[in-house]
Amino acid sequence: MHTLESVAVIMNMTICICGSLSFYDTSRSVKRQLEDAGYTVLWPWGMELMEQGTLNEEMMPEFKKKNQHTAIKRHYEKIKEADVVLIVNEEKNGIKNYIGGNTLIEMGFAHVLDKPIYLLHPIPDMTYREELEAMRPRVLRGNIKRIKNLINSSSNLSP
Repeated sequence: MHTLESVAVIMNMTICICGSLSFYDTSRSVKRQLEDAGYTVLWPWGMELMEQGTLNEEMMPEFKKKNQHTAIKRHYEKIKEADVVLIVNEEKNGIKNYIGGNTLIEMGFAHVLDKPIYLLHPIPDMTYREELEAMRPRVLRGNIKRIKNLINSSSNLSP
């Protein structure tokens, strides 16, 4: 059992959500659940714009074309600020638990920065599965509530 002080440290953690902009609805739900549990949550700039109503699916291709360079750098800064990274990986393009190119880059940033990486769903069967496995992400098996227990079990806090 943790002391009140150690629980406060865990609950004041900042979690950075990564994932395809196509997963906006799931990411928004995950964000709300984490915030309700007391975490500070950072998420992609594009999702912030979608939440504000200034970006929608129809505008997405042009947004990505014009802003990909900036979006990658902006999200890197959020990953640096976070304590842990959570990858929202749903089905996309017929691939179960999809992790695309940008999300792979973001996982690489987190890995190099020694940030724990959590996946909402298991590692997908993709050509770069070996690289995904090398970063040793912990899998929530679709249950966002598991993140608290996994963070607790991986922390170095004294009981």
